[in-house]
Amino acid sequence: MTVKLRMSAIAAAIGLTLFSTASFAQSYPTKPIKLVLPYSPGGVVDFIGRTLGQHLGEALGQPVVAENRPGAGGIVGTDVVARAIPDGYTLLLMDPAIVINPSLQESVPYDLFKQLDAVSVVSSSPLVLVAAPGLNVKTFDEFVAYGKANPGKLNFASAGIGTTPHLAGEMLKQTTGIVATHVPYKGIGASYTDMMSNKVQFSFSSIAGALPFTTDNRVLALATTGEKRNEVFPDKPTMEEAGLKGFNVDLWLTVFAPTGVPADVKSKLNAAIAKALTSPELKAGFAKVGASPRGTTSEEANAFIKADYEKWKKVVTEGKIKPAAN
Repeated sequence: MTVKLRMSAIAAAIGLTLFSTASFAQSYPTKPIKLVLPYSPGGVVDFIGRTLGQHLGEALGQPVVAENRPGAGGIVGTDVVARAIPDGYTLLLMDPAIVINPSLQESVPYDLFKQLDAVSVVSSSPLVLVAAPGLNVKTFDEFVAYGKANPGKLNFASAGIGTTPHLAGEMLKQTTGIVATHVPYKGIGASYTDMMSNKVQFSFSSIAGALPFTTDNRVLALATTGEKRNEVFPDKPTMEEAGLKGFNVDLWLTVFAPTGVPADVKSKLNAAIAKALTSPELKAGFAKVGASPRGTTSEEANAFIKADYEKWKKVVTEGKIKPAAN
């Protein structure tokens, strides 16, 4: 009897657990959801996050509250989510720094692939290669020819060591063989003044950041880094069209959750994100900062994150890139 009673108790406990999990998934969400934005207010991640949060909240029927947790290039906010309870109530919106930091930094306090699970890639935004008018090049081919003929005479700008525009510049060096010196700025905006006076000769920039300067040719757009031509620069080739096979750089943003969120809950989140991304208001908002809605399955998102991690790890390793000194 004792054995039978124990077996019955175990069966009842398992049944209760399964019922509780199923009930939780069916009722989710029952309270506000926190969306951690690991940068200061005012940037692209902050804007996209708050725009997405509003429409995601409408799709889920609960508020999605954006919370800025800046620090260490996104590491502080990412760590908060990596250590959170995996119940679907704490999410992260992060850019490519999440796959760059593990290779760039000596260590990060979390395991990207064991503690975080990508729910959906939510937006894409290619970069544009811009050059100083004083360089006297009109096309990408002319730019590369100049670089090869004048080794060491090119300086390129970025918003900081380890940022996606910086690594795009390093990847350009590695794939073309040109020699150029990286000049990091605290913000990419300041670099445009120096580019217009030819103190720095080129940079990879966000579309939104470059547009005010390319419109009147204060700097020249040469190529974009997406898989297809960008609607803002339809007459400019992609880097692949210009001859650099596999040169795709995307300032994507992805929603992550702590690993272990119940499958039904993650499915609800993914479906709600997909619905939010169809909103005309959201699309218009994203367009203001040069981004377009994307949307993927969780499986597609995790595969994409792994591939981007491997790509940037190769660039960091081959370029012997070190983080900025504190």
